[in-house]
Amino acid sequence: MRSRYSAFALCLPDYLQATHDTPATEQGRRELAAAAAAVTWLGLTVHLAELGGPADEEGLVEFTARSRDRRHCYTLRERSRFRRVFGRWRYVDGECRLERTPAGG
Repeated sequence: MRSRYSAFALCLPDYLQATHDTPATEQGRRELAAAAAAVTWLGLTVHLAELGGPADEEGLVEFTARSRDRRHCYTLRERSRFRRVFGRWRYVDGECRLERTPAGG
């Protein structure tokens, strides 16, 4: 989870796609690059991690990621599902809530 946040913050769409559970597409890479570059990432707080240990094939992470652009600040709260594929963790999907407030306010 933390590595995917870092990849968003550093705008590394190839890593984001490589750690996603669905096959790569060129459009998917462009969308990930655009999403990563659209804001300045400010921080990550992991609230909960369930399963995801050495013997588990699935895991769940609940987190808050904070970001901003020129006009707004954003708080993304997500509960993400991951699964292990050939020993590597892959993002499956997540339920999220995005809050937006004016920058500086």
